[in-house]
Amino acid sequence: MRILTVDIGTGTQDILLFDSAQPVENGLQLIMPAPTQIVASRIRAATAAQRPILLTGVLMGGGPCQWAANDHLRAGLLVYATPDAARTFNDDLDAVRRDGVTLVSEDEAAKLRDVERIMMRDLDVGAIDRALAAFGVGNGQRPYDALAVAVFDHGNAPPDISDRVFRFNYLAERFSTGRGLLALGFRREDTPPEMTRLRAAAATAPDDLLLLLMDTAPAAVLGALDDPLVAAQEDLLVANVGNFHCLAFHIAGGQIAGCFEHHTGELAVPQLEGLLERLGDGSITNQEVFGSMGHGALVLCPTPGARPRLAVTGPRRAMLYRSVLWTDTGIHPYFAVPHGDMMLAGCFGLLRAYAANYPGAAEEIEAALAA
Repeated sequence: MRILTVDIGTGTQDILLFDSAQPVENGLQLIMPAPTQIVASRIRAATAAQRPILLTGVLMGGGPCQWAANDHLRAGLLVYATPDAARTFNDDLDAVRRDGVTLVSEDEAAKLRDVERIMMRDLDVGAIDRALAAFGVGNGQRPYDALAVAVFDHGNAPPDISDRVFRFNYLAERFSTGRGLLALGFRREDTPPEMTRLRAAAATAPDDLLLLLMDTAPAAVLGALDDPLVAAQEDLLVANVGNFHCLAFHIAGGQIAGCFEHHTGELAVPQLEGLLERLGDGSITNQEVFGSMGHGALVLCPTPGARPRLAVTGPRRAMLYRSVLWTDTGIHPYFAVPHGDMMLAGCFGLLRAYAANYPGAAEEIEAALAA
């Protein structure tokens, strides 16, 4: 069985072509710029050339591409966008208009001339296929049988609800199912309607492929559990320190005891250390996380006095390299390396979630990962 796994972040998209017939370490892998970085680069090139841009496609990850579009507008240049593409910047299209973007229908977009056309999408399977083909993989045929994709999705919050509140309420609701991290992985047809970025990624995936969709940080945490030292812990903190978001879980006896999610850029190292300590003993509060521009915290099972082992993954894990937690508390950071590759933690988590959602594939996937 061959599964293409694509973990799409803000800095990079991490790609693993998993083949159950060979060692996991031999799987073909690519660490490439994130789609939002690619779009931002194209917008900046158009700004330098003083050309108007037309954004088409679907909702995708924002951040860098939105900042580039804002800079384009500040340079006095036009930004046209179709409604689906414009929702990348805000689900409220009136807010997008107020920011200076000119919304056009698909028909109007087709008639525009002398504009730089830029496709908005998180998932570009064609580009991945071409990259693989350049190295002789596929021989003209698609070299995988299924697809698993991770993106971060705030969800489509109602106008009167903060997207941070909406996002964390969604996490709390999913964890109430008792399925733990696996509750955030979905088949194409089971994706919640409010998770519009996940659904947009599904819309750009080939219809003939089985598809698994998941949130990025939980996928990385799930993948980190494939590190043998991490897996051996009965009492465990796992923190994924991403480029934009930091999500940490307290896992005790195999169950989620609590979690918090914050914006990495809003966290100083001592603040992050304190949140991890309080997550470990169950004293963390939703108010302290939300009040400091984070999403929130959830304690499902208070654990006073607990000192769990801390495992860290994610591209910003260097924040904890010289952490005082090494010496001042019982929480000693361990930098998880599942299957020898930290950057592919999300891909390994996607494989675990795929196995849980497609039981017919579970035996092959689990045997290959165990080997």
